[in-house]
Amino acid sequence: MPEWPIKDVARATGLTSRTLRHYEQIGLLHPSRVAHNGYRFYGETELSRLYRILSLRALELPLAAIHKVLEDDETLAQAITSHLALLEERRDRINQQITAVQHTLDAVTKGKSMTIKDIFDGFDQSQYEAEVRGRWGDDAWERSAERREKMSKEQIQADSERSVDLTTALREAAVAGVDPSGARFQSLIAAHHRWVTEYWAGRVPDRTAYTGLSELYVADARFAATYGGQQNAEAIREAMQIWIEANLD
Repeated sequence: MPEWPIKDVARATGLTSRTLRHYEQIGLLHPSRVAHNGYRFYGETELSRLYRILSLRALELPLAAIHKVLEDDETLAQAITSHLALLEERRDRINQQITAVQHTLDAVTKGKSMTIKDIFDGFDQSQYEAEVRGRWGDDAWERSAERREKMSKEQIQADSERSVDLTTALREAAVAGVDPSGARFQSLIAAHHRWVTEYWAGRVPDRTAYTGLSELYVADARFAATYGGQQNAEAIREAMQIWIEANLD
């Protein structure tokens, strides 16, 4: 039976070798064999399974749901029905965001007073999925998404409010010109690192990952806008990198 090395499979599918190894780690796709040097090889059976995985991923099913379709008695129709329900829920959430953003725009253009919560009502962290997957791997995003899926509506609301509160505190510290190396700013960064750990479902950001996140806040204009502009984002990056030097190996 013909076999293909992991690098060829990665090149043909557009996946990374890291992603294929992640699929192996979670039991979603095993190679046909592993050579003595650790190289993975995939046969026709494995490629057929991978084809179905990618087809389901194109429907935006999470990996946990794909695993269930492939291993359990759940039919593809049942999986798609469940996915449709998730998409409809997402549609409703997006419609709520559109309403919130329209409300914000109307208030801003008419000079109405707004609370900081009103301003951030239309903000959705999930828009950064591509960045998380690309920089820190599928596992970081999947674990984060799985964490949110297990929450009740009340827990999700509380989690979102905490995110807004922390974002607001960092923004206000930067706007006020608080010393990035001072106790106040460093305490906020420590809280931010704990929040990222929770958001990644217990995966603690190491030095490389947290440094990358600090750089992303400056490099991506959307993140900078969240913190009130490029100058604020740079102050937060500086505070994060000071904290990294003092706390991460």
